[in-house]
Amino acid sequence: MEYKKNLLENVHFGLKLPANESKSSLIRGNYLYYHYKCDGFNDVGWGCGYRTLQTICSWVKNHFDIQDSKSAPEVPSIIELQKALVEIGDKNVSFIESREWIGSVEVSYCLDYFYKIPCRILHCRNIQELQKHGSDIFDHFIQHGSPVMMGGDRDCSSKGILGIAETNDGTFFLILDPHFSGPSATREKLQKDGWIKWHKVNDLDSSSFYNLCFPLINI
Repeated sequence: MEYKKNLLENVHFGLKLPANESKSSLIRGNYLYYHYKCDGFNDVGWGCGYRTLQTICSWVKNHFDIQDSKSAPEVPSIIELQKALVEIGDKNVSFIESREWIGSVEVSYCLDYFYKIPCRILHCRNIQELQKHGSDIFDHFIQHGSPVMMGGDRDCSSKGILGIAETNDGTFFLILDPHFSGPSATREKLQKDGWIKWHKVNDLDSSSFYNLCFPLINI
């Protein structure tokens, strides 16, 4: 697909770790940064979950391409993702070409449908529970190395989690934000503008629950 030429790869490269970092773990492998309107399809205001899923799909496809273990499908479009959720019975037919959001559970269904990748869903009632599961997130990046999808209720903006770091000032997530909708930008510009950054967990919405989707692929 022609638009893929404009997708940036590994936009976290060169980003410094948080100050006073004592322990950190990041994804391994390569991914493409999918975001609002990146393929010419206008999904501003509702498509963030699909874009985070597409970023994860690009990582999965790259992994299989390198391993040469199977012929992995291309990254599906938003409409193809919607059709898959209808086909498995998760959504009604009216879901296709709608502007309905998806979250971590739907992401897990799609990764299984397109790539036969099992996922683990972690539900955290608040950021305090999210903090307590820091060791699980560390272990995921060590064992599997894949990007993690995170969504919530009050904080309903999809986030791609690419890493975790412990510091003297608390726990930080490396968050890839799919809400960028501007023209093609450089990796440095995206980092400067905060589309990929280290975000303190305590600064997330304290009134929101969070669901995380961990793709369980072995590196």
